[in-house]
Amino acid sequence: MEPFIDIASNVSDELSQILEAAVNDPDADEAPTLGWVRRIVSRTTNGEQYQADHLHFDQNRSLLEEIDDLIEQFGDDAPAIDFVTVKASESLTRVISALMDTGASTPPTLGMVLEAIRHGLLARLVGDGIIDPDEDETLQEEIETLISHYGQNAAAENFLSYE
Repeated sequence: MEPFIDIASNVSDELSQILEAAVNDPDADEAPTLGWVRRIVSRTTNGEQYQADHLHFDQNRSLLEEIDDLIEQFGDDAPAIDFVTVKASESLTRVISALMDTGASTPPTLGMVLEAIRHGLLARLVGDGIIDPDEDETLQEEIETLISHYGQNAAAENFLSYE
């Protein structure tokens, strides 16, 4: 089995949001690439550079510099969807965190989270008031989707969402 390498984990939240919007654009004729998204980011509006060219709040480089680095590494024809950061929902983050707090010697994988869900972790978390009782089906579907895309051995911690 090929090891899981999440190339999107080093993409800023701001760029990931732009990439995700491009990927989900219903008017797009074909799947967007990094080069296509770069053209969007660098477009001018009324003679002014797109706002993304300004520095990130928490970084020393602009979105254009960030996407240029990705293009240099992966090529301008790399699919934009590969660089969208995937995070668990707030409820799934609570489930993963609860599993991490058990003190297990190895960090939980996505497969371990699914097994814990199937063996009553959700019922315990519902009883503790940590998650809503009607979320069990949704959470199981969400973890199964993550597993289908990233594999059951992917570290669950990589998908935690802190909003």
